[in-house]
Amino acid sequence: MNSFLQTSLKKQDPEILSWIEKEEIRQERGLEMIASENYASQAVMEAQGSVLTNKYAEGYPQKRYYGGCENVDEIESIAIKRVTQLFGAEAANVQPHSGSQANMAAYLSLMKPGDRILGMDLSHGGHLTHGSPVNFSGQIFEAGFYGLSDSTDRLDYDQIREQAKAFQPQVIVAGASAYPRLIDFEAFGSIAREVGAHLVVDMAHIAGLVAADLHPNPIPHASLVTSTTHKTLRGPRGGIILGSEEQIKTVNKKIFPGIQGGPLEHVIAAKAVAFGEALAPDFKVYQQQVLENACALAEALQSEGFDLVTGGTENHLILVDLSSFEGGDVTGKDAEAWLDLAHITVNKNTVPREKRSPFVTSGLRVGVPALTTRGLKTSEMKQISSWIAQGIRSGGDLKKLESLKTEVISLCEKFPLYR
Repeated sequence: MNSFLQTSLKKQDPEILSWIEKEEIRQERGLEMIASENYASQAVMEAQGSVLTNKYAEGYPQKRYYGGCENVDEIESIAIKRVTQLFGAEAANVQPHSGSQANMAAYLSLMKPGDRILGMDLSHGGHLTHGSPVNFSGQIFEAGFYGLSDSTDRLDYDQIREQAKAFQPQVIVAGASAYPRLIDFEAFGSIAREVGAHLVVDMAHIAGLVAADLHPNPIPHASLVTSTTHKTLRGPRGGIILGSEEQIKTVNKKIFPGIQGGPLEHVIAAKAVAFGEALAPDFKVYQQQVLENACALAEALQSEGFDLVTGGTENHLILVDLSSFEGGDVTGKDAEAWLDLAHITVNKNTVPREKRSPFVTSGLRVGVPALTTRGLKTSEMKQISSWIAQGIRSGGDLKKLESLKTEVISLCEKFPLYR
C-alpha cells in the first residue's frame, strides 16, 4: 500500500491517521461501484493538500478583497482557461464548493424566489437540487417534475414539452443522477425556448463523457451548465458553472458574495490539474473504456437474470431493478448491505414507479468510472457481474459472502490504486 500522508500527521494526530489508513485499505481492497465516485490522481491530491489551503482570496482574479493573491490569481485563471477549453464554453466560475452550490448559484442567477422550476423527478433518476421539496430548490422555488415514460422508462420529450407548456417554468433543469441513457440537450433547449424558459443543464454525472466527445455537449443549448468535478471528470470534490461571458458575470455575484465566502483555492488548484488531465489524449481513451465497461457489465448482469431500467446503458452507470429478481423479495437496502460484506460497494436506488421507501428501495445503481480508473476492462466486468449475482443470491449468508470477499480482494490486488 502506498501512502501519501506526511509523517507530521502520524506525530500530531495518530487517531485520525489510523482512520485515514483504514479508508485507504478499504479503497484498495474493494470494488468501488458507486456511479458518483472515482479515484483522483496523485497530482490532484497533492495540489489539494498544498499550502494553498492557507490563503484567503475572497473575490475573483485581479479583483480580490485581500492582498497577497498574485499566485492564486494565476492558478484560478488557469483553471478557468482550461475548463472553458475543455467544454467549449465562453466563460466559467470555478469557485463552487459543490455541485449543489453550483446549482443554487445558477438558479439564483436566472430566477427570483417563488419562480417556477421544472426538473426531473428524484424517484425517476433526478437529483435533490432539481426541485425536491426537502431541498433548497424545492423550498425557494415552486417546483414541478417530469419523469420517464411508462412504456420505455426513457425521457419522452413530447411529454416534457406538454408539461412545460402547462407549468410555464422560468427554468427547466436537464440532467440526472440515475439515468443510464443519452440526454437530448437540443430537444430540451427547444422546449425551453418554446415556453420562454432558461435551460440549466446539470451534467455532474456525465461531464467526463462530454469532455471526451462521447456524450452530446449541452453548452450550445443551455443558458447555464453546472457540474461537479469528481465523478466521471475524475478531479477533486467541487463544482463549476459554465456559460456565456454575460451570464457568468451574474453568476459570479451569486457565488460571491451571494452564497459563498472565500473560495477554496487549494481545491481550485486541484480542479485545474484535473482539467489539464482531461485535456490530454489519454483521457478520451479512458472514457471510451468507461463506456465499453458499462455496456459489458450491463449485458453480463442481464445474463445473470437482472432487469435493467431502460434495458441497458449508454453512459457510465446502470440502474438495476430488483422488483422481479428472485421473486422480488430482495430490496436495494439488503443487496447493498450484502455486497458491501463482499467488498463490492454499490448504492441502493429508487426505480421508476417505486413502491418502497427511499431508505429501502427496489433498485441498485452501479457505475464503472472508478473500476475503469483502476485499470479493469470488459473481461473483469463479466466476473464482477457474477459476483454481484452470487452476493445477492446469498441472502446474506456470511460464509458465502466471506468467500466472495476473498475472491474480490484477490482481483483488487492485481489492480493497485496508486502504483
